[in-house]
Amino acid sequence: MYAKYVAIGDSQTEGVGDGDDRSGLRGWADRLAEQLAALDPGFRYANLAVRGKLIGEVRAEQLEPALALAPDLATVVAGLNDVLRSHYDGDAVAAQLDEMIGALAGAGARVATVTYPDIGEIAPIARRWQPRLTEFNARVREIAAKHGAVVVEADRHPVCADRRIWSTDRLHLNPSGHALLANGFAHALELPGSDDGWSRPLPERRAPGLLKTVADEIRWAAVFLAPWLWRRITGRSSGDGRTAKRPRLQPLS
Repeated sequence: MYAKYVAIGDSQTEGVGDGDDRSGLRGWADRLAEQLAALDPGFRYANLAVRGKLIGEVRAEQLEPALALAPDLATVVAGLNDVLRSHYDGDAVAAQLDEMIGALAGAGARVATVTYPDIGEIAPIARRWQPRLTEFNARVREIAAKHGAVVVEADRHPVCADRRIWSTDRLHLNPSGHALLANGFAHALELPGSDDGWSRPLPERRAPGLLKTVADEIRWAAVFLAPWLWRRITGRSSGDGRTAKRPRLQPLS
């Protein structure tokens, strides 16, 4: 199967939303690594992802270290932070993704990536960015096909936009969401014991009333949206001063 797995990317790959900075972050990449470790006693794993990184920063800071580790499996998940910026350059973002996937595949790694679900379903205020995201997802598929990479088709399964798998900040998966995405990667990679159960809808539930919906939107805007916008205005990032949580290939403890 796979003996050396390296994950690069931003907050989703770091595991934000699954654990915390005191007890430690888990996340879908760690969960996928756990499945891989169960298949190979010599398995080792590195996670170079850092929250808040734009795709150019991921390429500049993580690609060469990832190549130096000579993985036989690599995941590349980045670009959403760029899509949400006011000065988005789709061609430049696609070129960065192409370079990363191409370099890792060219070095002999099996590469896996993901498309993004409908952000308007997760955070209605972000619906105006959906056309960008739809175009970005199309580019992800083209780049993956070009280099023989695997794609987890999150945008084609409504469960991936179900708010029940997202944290209260609506930017990061919660533990259930990280578990679902890990299973999506396992299925795309055809790991033994994996299946398409990750893509099935959650049980039906009653929609919240208008008053609760409005109250939830106001609370979310005050607690999460306003600080996020302030960081954009001041040029700061949630990843400032942070380093990779697993910079070296190591067995899982």
